Amino acid sequence: MANVQFDLVSPERRLASVAASEVRIPATEGDMTAMANHLPTITTLRPGVLVVVHDGGADEYVVSGGFAEISAESVSVLAEQALPKGEVTQGIYDQMVADAEAALKAARADATGDDGKAVDAAKALSDTVAIGAAIGLTTRV
Repeated sequence: MANVQFDLVSPERRLASVAASEVRIPATEGDMTAMANHLPTITTLRPGVLVVVHDGGADEYVVSGGFAEISAESVSVLAEQALPKGEVTQGIYDQMVADAEAALKAARADATGDDGKAVDAAKALSDTVAIGAAIGLTTRV
């Protein structure tokens, strides 16, 4: 099976650079899978779990948002925040949920008309809460 070059970076560090057979991406408009010969695409990420399948198995990363650039030969993900699934503790997850709740509260306070900020923040909170179920952590909302 053909591979793509996968790279995942966050502002803090490079998390992965590997030849991957598929990359499952939590895109804003819905989950997607990128493989070799994918049409060129740029998409935004929502909070979720990104899965990279390669010869050595599969690696999972928790991302809070960002962008993915996909081409026939590569997938590059620039994440706002990203951690390997194994590094996400209950405390880190609780802080992610608290940050998403604070963003929703601020968006509601600033809401004027139908600017959509509160709706986007509510979706981000829902997606962040769903991460807990996906990685086996408890939501304390």
